[in-house]
Amino acid sequence: MNEFRQSKTRKTDDAMNDTIPPEQSLIEYPSAFPIKVMGLNAEGFVHAIVSIARQFDPGFDAATVELRPSSGDKYLGVTVTVTATSREQLDELYRTFSTHPMVKMVL
Repeated sequence: MNEFRQSKTRKTDDAMNDTIPPEQSLIEYPSAFPIKVMGLNAEGFVHAIVSIARQFDPGFDAATVELRPSSGDKYLGVTVTVTATSREQLDELYRTFSTHPMVKMVL
C-alpha cells in the first residue's frame, strides 16, 4: 500500500511541474489578478494576507484590499489584486496562502 501512495504522489508532483506554454495560457502577463482569501475574522489576518501579497508583488497597494465579513462575522473574505507576472508566481502565491495557518480557503 505504501508503494501506491508513493506512485500517486509522484504523478501529482509531475502534473504540478507541467508548464503551460505562454501561447496557451488564458492569462496575459503581466496582469492584475484578484485572489480571494478566506479565514477566521481574527486580529492579524488581514496583515498576514497583505504581507504575503507584498512578497510576490513588491508594488502591491494595500489600499486596493477588499474585505467582506461573513453574515455572522466569524469569517472574513479578503480580496487582494496582485500584478501577476507568471504562472509560476501565481502557483507559489496560491501555495503560500493555502498553507498559512490562518487561511481556510483560497479562490
